[in-house]
This record gives sequence, C-alpha cells and structure tokens, in this order.
Amino acid sequence: MNIRKIKEGFLGQQMIVLPPDTKKVVTKNPLIRGLYLTAIGYYPKAIHHDRERKAGSQQYIFLYCTEGKGYVEISRKQYELAPNTYIIIPKNIAHHYRTSASDPWSIYWIHFTGENADLLYSRYARDAAPEVQTIAYDEQRTEQFNLMLSLLENNYSTRNIELTNIKLLQFLSSFIYHEEMYPSHYSVDQVSVSIKFMKENLTKCYAIQELAAHSNYSVSHYSDLFKKKTGCSPMQYFNQLKIQKSCQYLYFTDMNIKEICVKIGFDDPYYFSRMFKKLMGSSPANYRNTYKKK
Repeated sequence: MNIRKIKEGFLGQQMIVLPPDTKKVVTKNPLIRGLYLTAIGYYPKAIHHDRERKAGSQQYIFLYCTEGKGYVEISRKQYELAPNTYIIIPKNIAHHYRTSASDPWSIYWIHFTGENADLLYSRYARDAAPEVQTIAYDEQRTEQFNLMLSLLENNYSTRNIELTNIKLLQFLSSFIYHEEMYPSHYSVDQVSVSIKFMKENLTKCYAIQELAAHSNYSVSHYSDLFKKKTGCSPMQYFNQLKIQKSCQYLYFTDMNIKEICVKIGFDDPYYFSRMFKKLMGSSPANYRNTYKKK
C-alpha cells in the first residue's frame, strides 16, 4: 500500500491498532466478525495532520470532526469537514485527508471492516458515493467512543473485544441511523406535529374536529394523512397514547381508576375500562395486580 504520512503524533493523542494475532481471532468470532474495528483513535487539535493512501485502505475509515476543520479528497473530489460533521471513506479507494493549517481539526476516527461492513456502508452512502453529513453533537457518542478505547487499553480478552465491537455497531448506528432514531428532528409534517400535540395534551379530551383544526386540515384530509402515516385513525392513536400513559400510572402509583381517568382526559371510568381491556387484553385492575411493582 502506497502511504504518505507527513505528521502523526499530537498532544493528547489516543490511538490503538489491533495486533495481527488479535485480528485473526476476531475474524473467527461469530458474534463480531460481521463488523469489527482494526484501529481507533482521537486526535485533538491535530496540527499538520496529513495522510494519503494512493491505493486506499482495506478497511472503511470513519472520520468525525468536533473542532476546527480539514479536507478529505476521495477520487479527486474534495470534501470539507467542519465541527459536527462526519464522513466514511470507502475501502480500496485512493484518498488524502489533512487538517486545516489555520484551524486544525479535532477528529475521532475508526478503521472498520467485516462481513457486514459493505452493507452498513451502503446504509450511509447515497448512490454508493461518500458524502459529508452534519449531525448534532451528543455527549453520549464521545462516551461510547471513550468506552471502546478504555476496553482495548485494558486488554484484548475475548469479552473486551466482543463488547468493544458491539459498542462499535451502536456508535456507528448513532450516526448512520440518526434520522430514524430522532424523527422529530427531521420531520416537520403536520401529522408529526399533531402527534406531538397529542402527547403534550393527554389530560384533555379532543374531538376529531378539534385535532383536524389544529393541523389546519379538513377532518377527511387530516384523517387520510394520519392513517397513511400511522396505520390507524387519529382518535385511535390518541386513545392508545392515553392507555399507554394509564399503564404507567397503574404500575408506578397508587391512584384509583377515577384519578387516572382525570389524568388522561377520560370522563367515564367505565368507558376507560372497556377501552383499556380492548387494547391491553385485561382490565385495569387485573393489569395492576399482574404487573404492579412490589
């Protein structure tokens, strides 16, 4: 592999490269051989960081920038990484990445491969081409990353390696599947807005006309849109949310049925009990007796 390495070694740098013998063991482990890392590191304020591989890498390379900026060139196309952006460099493709001379980046990086690596990359890349993606900073990601480093720093035992690579899938998924994990951050359609309104108003009793008016739709149009998105009618969905909330009250509190009805906007305890049994398969009293925390 033709590699040009200008600078690597920075104050606060953390880096682990798995030994060849450990990698051989990983490839034979059915629990993690589908996706595993071969190297992992964090380079803070990586001034002069510059890396070029003219024949590419045999692994995918994940780069996540949290400070400063830098540039990634893949197949003669240049991408800029700024804070809260990331890119995955495809394997076996010529690439060159470097920090900004005036505003050096801080990056988290991982080399990963495995039987499922191609499939995971396809979930990230559109039309098979890499792209810089923006993602809001989440401290839990850096905590997961630091846990992976800590596990490998301790030793290369089977359990440590397994847990590291289980965490690897969680870590990468938090980037690649962020839109699915947090749809409210991306979706601004009126059905999503209406569902949010329902969740914030479980103590109230609304008719379908009121819910439709809140979304500025006619009842028929609102109902059609809602059913296409959720598979059920607005009132069915609203009642399901109320019943789910009542389950929490039955489990975690000693409130009686009338008190719970007030909390979830039901005027008639008998109607609530019938609705509860229809959705949950048992009466509220039986549910409490079965699942009540001792």
